[in-house]
Amino acid sequence: MNPADYDAWYDSERGRWIGETEYGLLVRLLGPRHGERVLDVGCGTGWFTRRLAGRSSLKMTGVDLDLSWLKFAIQRDSSSNYVQADALRLPFADETFDCVFSVTALCFIQDWSRAFREIIRVTRRRFAIGLLNKSSLLWREKGCHGGTGAYQGAHWHTEKEIRHSLASLPIGRIELKSAVFIPDGSRTARLAEQLTPNAFLHGAFLVVAGEK
Repeated sequence: MNPADYDAWYDSERGRWIGETEYGLLVRLLGPRHGERVLDVGCGTGWFTRRLAGRSSLKMTGVDLDLSWLKFAIQRDSSSNYVQADALRLPFADETFDCVFSVTALCFIQDWSRAFREIIRVTRRRFAIGLLNKSSLLWREKGCHGGTGAYQGAHWHTEKEIRHSLASLPIGRIELKSAVFIPDGSRTARLAEQLTPNAFLHGAFLVVAGEK
């Protein structure tokens, strides 16, 4: 998929609902404060970066390894800083950013636990990492047997492996929440989203958050 088509998906009715649902949970758990420096790891087209850029005068930086997607992000967002970088070797000093987040990018990195460590290293205050949830309806529809479409080759995480990976890191107040319980975007899905607490860890979008 090219970056323009990927970004345009968020303008569709289903894409807009999923994007807004994921964004809402992510921001609640990240809790960025006015004027803070925020990093988006694996920013892709910058859809989530752009959304946060207009919030509370945040100083946004997005990093991604794919130069063509970064060029698209730069064309759409002149207020943020975009850098080509590997999530496994972030080109920033320790605690450079007040808050760091990532949205499903780590699911496509083989050594995702190392990427976790890099995110924690450059975080000063708080982080939130969005992942694909193996304990979800979406995994049964799109993720099993190697995945289909945009999910081909993705790693779907479990609560147990996430907690195990974070156990030795210098962080505290770890929270796990999920969203997008029924991913088809139907009226039933939207009602279920309103009625199901994010503490019920069976949504397609699984977020782990914590603080240094």
